[in-house]
Amino acid sequence: MKNEEDTHIKLKRNMESRHLFMISLGGVIGTGLFLSSGYTIHEAGPIGTILAYGIGAIVVYLVMLCLGELSVAMPETGSFHVYADRYIGPGTGFTVAILYWLTWTVALGSEFTAAGLIMQQWFPGSPTWLWSALFMAVIFISNALSVKFFAETEFWFSSIKVIAIVLFIVVGFLAIFGVIPIKGTTHAPLFTNLVKDGLFPRGFKAVFTTMLTVNFAFSGTELIGVTAGETKDPGKNIPRAIHTTLLRLVIFFIGSIVVMSALIPWQKAGVDQSPFVLVFNSIGLPFAGDLMNFVVLTAILSAANSGLYASTRMLWSLAHEGMIPIKYAKTNSRNVPMLALCLSMLGGILALVSSVVAASTVYLVLVSISGLAVVIVWMAIALSEINFRKQFLKDGHKLSELKFKTPWYPVVPWAAFIMSLLSCVLIVFDPNQRSALFYMIPFLILCYGVYYGKEYLKKRRVVNDN
Repeated sequence: MKNEEDTHIKLKRNMESRHLFMISLGGVIGTGLFLSSGYTIHEAGPIGTILAYGIGAIVVYLVMLCLGELSVAMPETGSFHVYADRYIGPGTGFTVAILYWLTWTVALGSEFTAAGLIMQQWFPGSPTWLWSALFMAVIFISNALSVKFFAETEFWFSSIKVIAIVLFIVVGFLAIFGVIPIKGTTHAPLFTNLVKDGLFPRGFKAVFTTMLTVNFAFSGTELIGVTAGETKDPGKNIPRAIHTTLLRLVIFFIGSIVVMSALIPWQKAGVDQSPFVLVFNSIGLPFAGDLMNFVVLTAILSAANSGLYASTRMLWSLAHEGMIPIKYAKTNSRNVPMLALCLSMLGGILALVSSVVAASTVYLVLVSISGLAVVIVWMAIALSEINFRKQFLKDGHKLSELKFKTPWYPVVPWAAFIMSLLSCVLIVFDPNQRSALFYMIPFLILCYGVYYGKEYLKKRRVVNDN
């Protein structure tokens, strides 16, 4: 009976190398790049934004190096919550899982709303909720059919985003060097826009203020860890995906920002619309608005697809580890944990409803907590790796046994931990984001309270039964 039950809570390794590559790349390229990057340039100036994104990319890479050692040594679905449970404490493991689940669930609500709003531009007068419901059904089916179908869907969603960004960067640089003419100019702009108002036109402090949102823009890279339990040959494929993370982030994020900054004055960058559209319009590319709206819609659906997958696997992992009832880990004949999937989808729908009904209260709190949650997850990954390595050697193992080793240990994990912590602490100095910290601290206390309260009641029950 036990073996039969085990087969119904196990997940199969159906993801291939190309799936993992695109999921790790597509997970981080979303509306943060397509919609918000212009506003970031407007706030910090061209050089300030490039610097902030550069530092952010390094932080992410350090975290990924820590996650690499852990997920290759222990390829588990929902990885970082399992590692936090084992190497920091069960209360922290439970809290990390809840935070990560909430992050993606809240994101689901906002993604479906954004998708509905984009469709309204093509079909004026149509109700937003109708499009949102349609996309909910598409994303739910993508996740419900099988993990391979999800991975294939995400592969093509991510491919569209990647191709669009590569084309944007290539066309942008051709325009910068005068190969492609820009409307209203007779000479190549080159890079004069980057420094013509000084290195930091709004002050150096703006770099740090921007960094708070830059780290959130990079969230999604840790999806590699979530997929570890369903990836073929994780010892080979996970390190390959991780080693190219920094290079990809630099090319896509910083490359795009350099193009935007060179072709659009920083004062006008992305204040009213996507900077990608502004650049294409300045070059005179036909159908730029419709083309970019299609790409942004793809990015939104990709983020929702990955988000539902991630939040489902977190619930599965919590149940698999015995922190919530085992029924949430049960899988169907296609190896999909349907109950966990339905609960995560319900969470996304409730987040969407709260964004309409209680935008200034409940939804504001949820967004504030989910914004900081990813950075706290990164801190947990770094600390787990520090403690894992200590325990690994203490148990009599040798470093040569590890297929993937975090380089420069313990400098890399401690740098990842401290830089992530600074992202949280710096929020105190930004009045616009300070409330996130005030909501997050009570929520963390609540999560720990729920876990240890549950454990206390469980022990009392055992004592009473005896």
